[in-house]
Amino acid sequence: MKIYKSTIYILLYLLLVSSSCDDFFDVNDTPNNPLSVPPEVILPSVLTGAAFANANELNRFGSTIMNYMAGAGGGPGAYDIYNVDGSDFNNQWEGEIYGGALINGKELIKSAEAVGSNAYIGIAKIMMAYTTALATDLWGDIPYSESLDPEVPQPRYDTQRDIYLGNESLGIQSLFDLIREGLADLDKTSTSKPGTEDIAYGGELDEWKRAGNTLMLKLAMQISAVEPGIATQVINEVFTGNNFIISNDQDLNVKFGSSVGSQSPIYTYTRVSIFQDNMIMSETILNELNARNDPRLDVFFTNPSGSYVTIQNGFNGTLPDAEDFSRYDSYVVGEQGEGPVRLLTNFQRAFIFAEAALTLTGFSDAGAGRAQFYYDQGIRASMELAGFETAAIDTYLAANPDVALLNADPEEALKQIITQKWIAWTGNGLEAYNDWRRTGYPELPESLNAQGVDGTRPVRVVYSNEEIAANPKGPGVIQSNVKVWWDVD
Repeated sequence: MKIYKSTIYILLYLLLVSSSCDDFFDVNDTPNNPLSVPPEVILPSVLTGAAFANANELNRFGSTIMNYMAGAGGGPGAYDIYNVDGSDFNNQWEGEIYGGALINGKELIKSAEAVGSNAYIGIAKIMMAYTTALATDLWGDIPYSESLDPEVPQPRYDTQRDIYLGNESLGIQSLFDLIREGLADLDKTSTSKPGTEDIAYGGELDEWKRAGNTLMLKLAMQISAVEPGIATQVINEVFTGNNFIISNDQDLNVKFGSSVGSQSPIYTYTRVSIFQDNMIMSETILNELNARNDPRLDVFFTNPSGSYVTIQNGFNGTLPDAEDFSRYDSYVVGEQGEGPVRLLTNFQRAFIFAEAALTLTGFSDAGAGRAQFYYDQGIRASMELAGFETAAIDTYLAANPDVALLNADPEEALKQIITQKWIAWTGNGLEAYNDWRRTGYPELPESLNAQGVDGTRPVRVVYSNEEIAANPKGPGVIQSNVKVWWDVD
């Protein structure tokens, strides 16, 4: 692993020279090493960095693996038949995560500490926890406690369990404690507070507190199968504190620019880059939405020919005309590329509570009735986010009781919750990928012409060849059919 010096990558600017292709971030170091950069200058790069990592190449992988889209060429074409190898994600590891969002988060903390700006420190810690979770959820064991230190060019790989739960003897702080620290920093006196440079919340620290607590819920549910007791404890802690995202206008979103070169990476790749025809809507998501008479279909995807033009995942025949491809619509990419990239949402929080009420008997609000209550909240939050009024949602749910009402069988009910969460996450393949790995839902058809290691859908991404060569402390080659720690489905 290359350790990046005290370097500030202003990712919004880097987008100007990127077409979201595999050559992006083929940069190791920069000669710029500013002695002091104020926190308000660094904060946007932390936010755009995390959003870019979520929505760029890794999202193309997640979108195809989770059958929102099908691969029509390039990287998505390989992912679509389960081919994932060490040449795929070095730029994401080196540039977007460690050399982007994480190093910028560290620099933001350093800069803010120098001037007593605790508000910035709190935001940085929450976002570093988010980005670290993104990385460990995909790769498993990763550099964490020793990473980003120029004195440690080959940092230790911490286990995923230690990253989530901490290991005092090894000096590893749990992600939960990192978020708790961030929340505590937000409550401290601060010499300055963010303003418009906070492109997520405009400096509203109360919203950041809600986001931090909602991130705690997300991480707790992620480990609920392998550590149900700890997951329940964390979820109850947040539930009792009653300070989490409860409305769509509190979602943690990152918007990009609407001018050419500054747009969301999803928009750039699918609309204006030379790779724009590498992805087409999957027949799977079309069938699932049609089977439920789901009106979000017209919001999530385009139909330029007047009907939805899709292919099955893994299809290797003659493609439809590219001008007729159904693609992500403006709900995902924005009218002119601004997005937003959705990182933490109200519907996500509601579905987490629904799952907790159904599966975690120690949850403070457990029970089948409460699972139904939160499940309904999740569907409504997603439909409202897609632009539907309450009356239209009421009409839809009344006409589709198989969608609206949870099955009496707990396993069938869990399938409904996670499938609706998958639908709601349209545009963010990584979140759905995390849920699928730990629950087995939604139930997706296997790709045609599947290859990969053993013809099965990958359950992790593979360490890059460059990282394996650079850091002998890593675990080496781990194939894509080897589960991460929390995946016990």
